[in-house]
Amino acid sequence: MSPTAVILLSIAAFTHAGWNFLGKRQHPTAAFFFVANTAGLICLLPILPRFWNKIPLIPQYVWISILISGFLLAAYMASLAGAYRSGDMSIAYPLARSLPVIIVTLVTIILGKGHELEWWFIGGVILVMSGCIMLPMKKLGDFSLKNYLNLCCLLAVLAAVATSGYTMVDSEALRHLRELQGKPFKPVDAAMLYLLLEAVSASFWTGAYVLGIASERKSLVEVFRTSKAPAVLTGIGIYLTYSLVLTSMNYVRNVSYVAAFRQFSIPIGAVLGMALLKEKRYLPKVLGVVTIFVGLVLAGMG
Repeated sequence: MSPTAVILLSIAAFTHAGWNFLGKRQHPTAAFFFVANTAGLICLLPILPRFWNKIPLIPQYVWISILISGFLLAAYMASLAGAYRSGDMSIAYPLARSLPVIIVTLVTIILGKGHELEWWFIGGVILVMSGCIMLPMKKLGDFSLKNYLNLCCLLAVLAAVATSGYTMVDSEALRHLRELQGKPFKPVDAAMLYLLLEAVSASFWTGAYVLGIASERKSLVEVFRTSKAPAVLTGIGIYLTYSLVLTSMNYVRNVSYVAAFRQFSIPIGAVLGMALLKEKRYLPKVLGVVTIFVGLVLAGMG
């Protein structure tokens, strides 16, 4: 992997953990992430003129995917906000970030494509599962359902399910764009245009949810009153992160290296939670974060 890719992905890891830290510190709500996502969308709008003449080329399947993906992204943000309100970032962030690997693997096996998975990948997934089991424990061997049947863990799992959903939808939609007759979309151009349209969809769904819930409408007023700057920074961080990841793909020989290196954000996020938010530093939590990180790197390399 080239030094340029390492620098870009390192910045992306810090920005991803950083915007999650901002969201957690601001007592997050769906309203907060609605403002954040909309701010990020506004930052993306300058790229629209470049792709304006290609929008009519987008097939119906991709438009449907954008609607579904935006809904799932909205569900992810609402679930993540709930997880952060209910518990530690150093638990919710690693769970929400790592569980999609397990979920996508299970879906792959259910669809009869398990034979395509390499042993390195399987080994990494097993480590991720082990780390997720350790993460909520307060001491080693403290395996009890009460550690997992709490709102923080359940909402983090829901966020991970939503992430898995929009990841799979996005993958298929981008494949359709890249394979259109005449190849009108270059890979990065397809991803950037899709990202912009998905941001519009996510703001639509999140906004509908916020306007439909009295407590979220109240939170929206509060965000504009006291948390505009953190929300805008969060939105910039969300889409800056993905833009950096897309750019880094031009400087690697295999995209698996990108997937693996991105997981550097997990220990960063956990450290931010434990160091700056003064969350408990239980030994199983620390070991769980390390195990998840190693497992995701193995899975990415595999």
